Amino acid sequence: MEGFNLKFVFCTLAIIVLIHFSEHSHAEAKIDGFTTDFISRDSPHSPFYNPSETKYQRLQKAFRRSILRGNHFRAMRASPNDIQSDVISGGGAYLMNISLGTPPVPMLGIADTGSDLIWRQCLPCPNCYEQVEPLFDPKESETYKTLDCDNEFCQDLGQQGSCDDDNTCTYSYSYGDRSYTRGDLSSDTLTIGSTEGDPASFPGIAFGCGHDNGGTFNEKDGGLIGLGGGPLSLVMQLSSEVGGQFSYCLVPLSSDSTVSSKINFGKSGVVSGSGTVSTPLIKGTPDTFYYLTLEGLSVGSEKVAFKGFSENKSSPAAVEEGNIIIDSGTTLTLLPQDFYTDVESALTNAIGGQTTTDPNGIFSLCYSSVNNLEIPTITAHFTGADVQLPPLNTFVQVQEDLVCFSMIPSSSLAIFGNLAQINFLVGYDLKNNKVSFKHTDCTE
Repeated sequence: MEGFNLKFVFCTLAIIVLIHFSEHSHAEAKIDGFTTDFISRDSPHSPFYNPSETKYQRLQKAFRRSILRGNHFRAMRASPNDIQSDVISGGGAYLMNISLGTPPVPMLGIADTGSDLIWRQCLPCPNCYEQVEPLFDPKESETYKTLDCDNEFCQDLGQQGSCDDDNTCTYSYSYGDRSYTRGDLSSDTLTIGSTEGDPASFPGIAFGCGHDNGGTFNEKDGGLIGLGGGPLSLVMQLSSEVGGQFSYCLVPLSSDSTVSSKINFGKSGVVSGSGTVSTPLIKGTPDTFYYLTLEGLSVGSEKVAFKGFSENKSSPAAVEEGNIIIDSGTTLTLLPQDFYTDVESALTNAIGGQTTTDPNGIFSLCYSSVNNLEIPTITAHFTGADVQLPPLNTFVQVQEDLVCFSMIPSSSLAIFGNLAQINFLVGYDLKNNKVSFKHTDCTE
């Protein structure tokens, strides 16, 4: 009898172990990491790509989006709970392929480090904008469900959330350009394709199932994939599965069109090794943004101390923590006006030669001698991390005979844009609150 009881105990323990392993092995496999394409919206792989436009015309559109995006970011910081300025319509510069549901339904969405909510258009949709991709039908997904009003994700919506008569959580997001999306806050299995192996699937991801969407969206807008720091974003929802780690590597604008930028999650997203420098990630308001502390810029060997937006110009204060947002969706780098003036002065002294004006009125410092310029390295001095920026990261050719400094003055907001991040592996460690930079050839 004792032998029987002993066998019974061992068998029971074995079953418990097997159940535990089956429930957790998938999550553990995901922590090993995966990589997927981070598609530039201006590349031939993007539905936004217009082959009839020149590369300079596409650049001008990206520059204008940077200025509009900066304006929206200012509104978000001024009124973080304002429904009219919560997210940015079509503001991101990169796209990702994901799928939602069981079986998975593909979606090519704007991947945006300046937004949190994931959303797509869903059936039934009495008021939807025309869309190339098929609309998502919740009834066809075995794993779809709406979320109740007492769900923590519903609470995370704040003023953008409400409750309908059957206790379903609903959301309403309005964009600065008067576009909007409204629908049910739902959950489903989200799948991300990997360039290195099998797709990674994550059950129970919260997203907005939009049944009423309109405004300035066009048929190529498949939805939005928030990569910001708020609790509803993709990276925050995946934080436990991927260890709070993600990174991206942005290819240069002039790269072979067959090469795509990449975004990495989990162990694949860790940035380490020789040449890596790291700086603290600062908590700020709204929590969507990723804030760093910029102490100054060096033009060659001349260091220019950071000047913020303080009204007291005669008594410079200590550098404020979290004084600049790092953002993959903004093309240009925006600097406070007084600080920018000092940097531009140091640059003109270092480069010499005759400056010229930008006919489009976007840039303050331009040169027409494209081939004869000797541009110094600019070093961005973040707290604990000196990031050396070669000319590729600081000047951009905007016409055949015109090259301009890709940092511009701003009246109230500083953003470290994506041109400054090209050919860097940029890693976000959300568990240890740091951002790391490692100079890398992102085309390889």
